[in-house]
Amino acid sequence: MILPQFPLLREAVSATTRARRAGEEDGVEYWFLSEDEFERRVEAGEFLEWVSYVGNRYGTLRSEVERIRADDEAALLELETKGALAVKDEVPGAVTIFVTAPIEELERRLRDRATESSGVIGDRVALARRQLQQEELFDHVVVNDRLDRAAEQLAGIVERELAAAATMGRP
Repeated sequence: MILPQFPLLREAVSATTRARRAGEEDGVEYWFLSEDEFERRVEAGEFLEWVSYVGNRYGTLRSEVERIRADDEAALLELETKGALAVKDEVPGAVTIFVTAPIEELERRLRDRATESSGVIGDRVALARRQLQQEELFDHVVVNDRLDRAAEQLAGIVERELAAAATMGRP
């Protein structure tokens, strides 16, 4: 929602082992990899971060971030907490933003989306409860209880952080 406001901000496409959903394209929503290909790339050190999440593997290929930085743009990574904290440890100047929602709202959104079974939804809600305990490890926290307000708060953070990065000579 805020990406159009920031032409120098580019979302990195994550890799995953999960099955492609109807309408998804390789290299657009995700890089869809087999378990064997994902593991080969892990062993080769091609991932900046990777995690197992709700029965699948997800990760950010270093090549994605390098491609974005080569264009003098700032990479936006959409990660779960373990991956975000790994990037924060490995990438100097990385800024982490913990985006959360009230647990009841999260569960409602997952059920309304209707892309996962009740068991998977339950697993995701339980994981969200555990991840909430890590929010203090992040640079910023945005509560997405109202989309317009959360987007405005997020845009303000991004604007300040991009300005600060520009004064330091980095995207």
